[in-house]
Amino acid sequence: MPHLYLCLVWHMHQPFYRDLISGEYRLPWTRLHALKDYYGMVRMLGEFPEVHQTFNLVPSLLVQIEEYASGQAADPFLRCSLKRAEELSEDEQSFVLHYFFQANPARMIRRWPRYGELYDAWLAANRDPRRARHFFAPPALRDLQVLSQLAWFDEELLAEDAQVRRLLDKGAHFSLEDQAVMGRKQIELLGRVIPTYRGFAGRGQIEISTTPFYHPILPLLCDSQVADQAHAGVPLPSRFSYPGDAREQLELAGTYMESRFGRAPVGLWPSEGSVSDATLGIAAECGFRWIASDNGVLGRTLHLTPDVELTYRPYLWRQDGREIHAIFRDHFLSDLIGFVYSRMGPAEAANHFLELIRENCRGLLASGRDALVPVILDGENAWEHYAENGRPFLKELYRRISADPEIRAVTVSEALARIAPQTLDHVAPGSWIHANFDVWIGSEEDNRAWEYLLRARQTYDRVVNGPGAARPSEENKRLAREELLIAEGSDWCWWYGPEHQSENRPEFDQLFRAHLANVYRALGQTPPEELSRPILKVTVQDLHEAPTAPIHPVIDGEVTSYFEWMGAGRYRVDIRSGAMHGQGRLIHEMLYGSDGQNLYLRIDFLRHPEPGLQARLSLPNAQLVVVEFRDGYMAVTESTCAVEAAFVKVFEVRVPLAPLSSRDTVRLQMSFWLAGLPVDALPQEEWLEISTAEPRDWPV
Repeated sequence: MPHLYLCLVWHMHQPFYRDLISGEYRLPWTRLHALKDYYGMVRMLGEFPEVHQTFNLVPSLLVQIEEYASGQAADPFLRCSLKRAEELSEDEQSFVLHYFFQANPARMIRRWPRYGELYDAWLAANRDPRRARHFFAPPALRDLQVLSQLAWFDEELLAEDAQVRRLLDKGAHFSLEDQAVMGRKQIELLGRVIPTYRGFAGRGQIEISTTPFYHPILPLLCDSQVADQAHAGVPLPSRFSYPGDAREQLELAGTYMESRFGRAPVGLWPSEGSVSDATLGIAAECGFRWIASDNGVLGRTLHLTPDVELTYRPYLWRQDGREIHAIFRDHFLSDLIGFVYSRMGPAEAANHFLELIRENCRGLLASGRDALVPVILDGENAWEHYAENGRPFLKELYRRISADPEIRAVTVSEALARIAPQTLDHVAPGSWIHANFDVWIGSEEDNRAWEYLLRARQTYDRVVNGPGAARPSEENKRLAREELLIAEGSDWCWWYGPEHQSENRPEFDQLFRAHLANVYRALGQTPPEELSRPILKVTVQDLHEAPTAPIHPVIDGEVTSYFEWMGAGRYRVDIRSGAMHGQGRLIHEMLYGSDGQNLYLRIDFLRHPEPGLQARLSLPNAQLVVVEFRDGYMAVTESTCAVEAAFVKVFEVRVPLAPLSSRDTVRLQMSFWLAGLPVDALPQEEWLEISTAEPRDWPV
């Protein structure tokens, strides 16, 4: 009887944030995600012993967690969270205000009322530390110090630890002792992370795979020109070709993981699912028995559309006497968890996920063939967008899997032992993003970073292999080598170029250049002047302009005249994704305004909406307007007031103001759904507050 095997692979990774020379951590995200995600993601499986999974752990992440757990990490963010608020200098106060609100506002900040109140005060001060100081006296600062950390604590700790529960029940007006408890509990939880993985792996419920030590894009290390094969004509920097570095990153990973878990991992999620024939060959030679990538890469390899018939099976890559098993993740299913289900209820999302798997596998099982369903995604960043850190969704999903005799949740190695593979004689070079390497190479910023890396790499070879008297000491040689390996990591170029946005892009830029500068210093060389200047050039921000005059548009779905929306407010979002690379955006911008009696909205799309798309306009007092895009016309399917809507070239809506609010502002959210799944939203988080003031209140 054929079986349905579900392989869930969670990839756990953060960049290497420690400066090796100063010893300081430049950003706190390894510590915070270790508090929130790494322990709890595997710990909850204790409730579901039938659910087996694979966790991909990056060695450079674990090195940082170990240092934190030992209490030895030099982290200025942690120091500032534990220092007496009364003793914070002005610079430290500004540091706290700048960084301690960097969390998801809707899911993490406003979950705790006092944290939300402090956040509103920060917004009211226009995020200006000088303006905020009159509100943020020591008691408010101490509340911020404590709550900004508790917001990242694991759900299990929030529920089970009496001391942590007491802090949450208190909610505000924290004491110095409360602050100290918060610090002690962090170290306690950080110390549980690696032993918990070791314990679950020892029981066989999880398999631990890994990634090259410092998370580099292996195909680009082997030969950066391979990017042209994945995307013909992409602009490229000078050729970087150091396959020995790729091998070293893999060998270091295998050795480290064996030292921590008692056995070398057999599975490899190459950074960002990036593969090429060269990297598969090296991985096989290093002892790895399976590797994973994306079904977009599979499609390019086979020159076919990667449907379930092709995706839901294992492969065996063979070339020049070397071989390694390969699986290719279902990109769509993985993205549903990563980017879509956070906007749905836990039961609704879990049911949709499993029903979609059953539907996908129905034909395969009926033909007598086993189905291997590979779902691989980031195991940390997505949960910031879910209620209660995604635990209600995951537990509902695991409960349903445990109760379903048709679906078996297995590790990758368990699946490979049950299903015969199909042979591949090559693999197309590419990553999980568009089956190419464009995120990491090809843009002006990316290419400049590669040029700087190449010059540092060449300097290392020249100095280390130079005359004996000029050679650095073994310790400095080791330090320079490690800094090079860190700089080869993928994370720096993730933030260069136009694709991704973060408040911390300048810090990532500084840290990359610092790692390269440390290479030169360790070698006794003067760092080149170019490393003192930012690589970053692209800066795109959300645009929000208030209305300047009343408007009277005709709701016909057309831009009837140039003057129709003149004076309207405008809200446009940065189309780059955040920390994660999500689905393509639908909304370009929204125009809005009022004539004193009605609220008018206009949405301009980046692409033409599909028939069946639903627009959901959420308004105060739980009011909801639902408009459906049908073939050639629109229909208002749900509304609590007389709404008018139209779409031809733009989407226009008129909503009477009277039922909404007597105030001069309205809070709203606009979201778009297709086939029961959210597609895009404006804004992405919280509410958009817009002016609906009468014309007499506006300048003439």
